Amino acid sequence: MTKRHVSLPPIAEEGLRAFIDEVDERLSGPEETCDVVTDVLVDLHGDREAYERWQSGGDVSPAERVRLQGYDPCNTTLESEYYAEKDEEQFKHSKHLQWLWRQFDATPMADNVEFALRFRRMLADHLFAECGDHCRFFKNISVTYGHNIEVGDNVVVHDDVHLDDRGKLTIGDRVSISDDAHIYSHDHDAVDQTHVENYHTIIEDDARVTYDSMVRAGVRVGENAILAAKSIASKDVPAHHIAAGTPAKSIAVKDGWASVADPLEDANVDRREERHIPSELPDNLNQFDEFQRDLSPPDQ
Repeated sequence: MTKRHVSLPPIAEEGLRAFIDEVDERLSGPEETCDVVTDVLVDLHGDREAYERWQSGGDVSPAERVRLQGYDPCNTTLESEYYAEKDEEQFKHSKHLQWLWRQFDATPMADNVEFALRFRRMLADHLFAECGDHCRFFKNISVTYGHNIEVGDNVVVHDDVHLDDRGKLTIGDRVSISDDAHIYSHDHDAVDQTHVENYHTIIEDDARVTYDSMVRAGVRVGENAILAAKSIASKDVPAHHIAAGTPAKSIAVKDGWASVADPLEDANVDRREERHIPSELPDNLNQFDEFQRDLSPPDQ
């Protein structure tokens, strides 16, 4: 069964196209991204009068001031801002676009599917390293940075998905990622959780990562493969295989694909180290230990 085509009334379509084109043009132009994001969010949240009053020195309550300041991404912090190995120059830009994406999703307009899909698709062109044609991004998708994500054509990412690109994340053509899935590109050491290793995680063409499943850092989900609902892929899923469980194991080859698929007995191989990404921390980094623990093993 395929989808049916849905369109907005002409007057709504005209307004939608004008708004998205204007934001796209401004983000592509010489203006500071921070200024564009602030301006767009003030209007999307219907706060222009209060914002202008505040900017002109008028009285605002402390709560109003916090709200109005929050439209400017330069006045905000994101979790990924604290990561020691992040690329400072790239993050200055992607942080502002992340903020626009997230705060747009906090508006009522985010539930207007036709408008929201096209607005997020436009933002993806500016936020992601690459984004193909005809992609659909639904509500409350979160990313770590955004600038380490490559997305192919006709990709669908559903509600409440987390795309971690602390390392690197590549998503092929026609991939489907279902609600509540988590795809990671970084991992923590078992003994010292403050020690992080980054990887290149790959979801190949036509793969499906289904409901509430997780792909661990450095895993490759092969072409036309399926990761079943509520499964955790800690090893590669070969092309055309169906993997399920925690940890996920290949349990079958898709009907009709056995002639081009690896046999089941050759599956469930851990190749994550092949996709390890070495990280170098800046020499002038001011680090802190958030846990203050002695992690020396007693048996060594």
